[in-house]
Amino acid sequence: MTEAYIVATARSPIGRARKGSLIGIRPDDLTARMVRAALAKVPALDPARIDDLLVGCGQPAGEQGFNLARIVAVLLRLDTVAGATVNRYCSSSLQTTRMAFHAIKAGEGDVFVSAGVESVSRYVHGRADAEEAHNPLFADAGARTAARASGGASPWTDPRTDGTAPDAYIAMGQTAENVAQLRGIGRAEQDAFAARSQQRAEAAIASGFWARDITPITLEDGTVVAADDGPRPGVTLEGLATLEPVFRPDGTVTAGNCCPLNDGAAAVVIVSDRVVDELGLTPLARIVSTGVSGLSPEIMGLGPVEASRRALARAGLDVDDMDLVEINEAFAAQVIPSARELGVDDERLNAFGGAIAVGHPFGMTGARITSTLLNGLAERGGRYGLETMCVGGGQGMAMVLERA
Repeated sequence: MTEAYIVATARSPIGRARKGSLIGIRPDDLTARMVRAALAKVPALDPARIDDLLVGCGQPAGEQGFNLARIVAVLLRLDTVAGATVNRYCSSSLQTTRMAFHAIKAGEGDVFVSAGVESVSRYVHGRADAEEAHNPLFADAGARTAARASGGASPWTDPRTDGTAPDAYIAMGQTAENVAQLRGIGRAEQDAFAARSQQRAEAAIASGFWARDITPITLEDGTVVAADDGPRPGVTLEGLATLEPVFRPDGTVTAGNCCPLNDGAAAVVIVSDRVVDELGLTPLARIVSTGVSGLSPEIMGLGPVEASRRALARAGLDVDDMDLVEINEAFAAQVIPSARELGVDDERLNAFGGAIAVGHPFGMTGARITSTLLNGLAERGGRYGLETMCVGGGQGMAMVLERA
């Protein structure tokens, strides 16, 4: 059967939303730059051969509206290249990679670009989802969430047991609080994980790892942005302990133990083994398998568990076969129990820091983690890597890669 190989990646620095380094760049322009940068790493490949340009975006509206992928193709003067914009929220650009993988496996193409973008800075009025999109059937569950947020410690209960629908639009921080209650993840443990993320990112910056992962961006005034805005040198447990809970007065989730809001874009070039042989390319990795899963939206943070199990089973591998595992750090409260239930040890988990430090631009993250995982496997001489994440709305997604 035809195999799918990743032959190039490119990812921008990650800016802080509304006050960071990338607020002046449109998301379509930023995506076009990353697609161009990824393709430049494969000079033997004629871009006209691209069968489809697939762009993931978590909030496709405003400047991220219309069919963003097709806009990017036209900006790059690739008029004959088709484009599709895909939304699976936090895993949108992992989904586009999965679609390319499936198309190659099915024999329906040989060259694909999987990209992802999010520019929270440039959302319309700070958000892209309108109130009228909220289905009134979620009203009871939403009221329950509001009651929790207003104060008082009420244990999380599965909404299906009290006759209401799960609240698909619950604030992500509320889902983290639910998972923390359900799995007994306290504030101190979350802060310790957050400090770990910052400290590992700081060490990876010092070693040059993140410089190798990032494609610098030149702004209109000539300023070159070559580093993520998020990492904070010198973060301590003592400092994190001073932060107030954000989502519940009696809660455990703070601005320090969850990811920030961000801007960024990334791209991945995926080709068939036929193209690898024809052009004499040196692939970075083979896509082995993928998996998706669903669960109650109110505990979406546990999504990586079942999705990873499915991807690993399809690969015929076990978590112990993975040399590195990247679980997106939406919240420390969800990474800790997800890693624990999967049996991932500390040494292999987010070895260079994660989204708590470097950031999580929703549509970009899938492709960004792919780049980080491949660079990490190369750095450590590893063979297999697992990428996984929770997804807003109550899903999980995962992919297994084999370094070539």
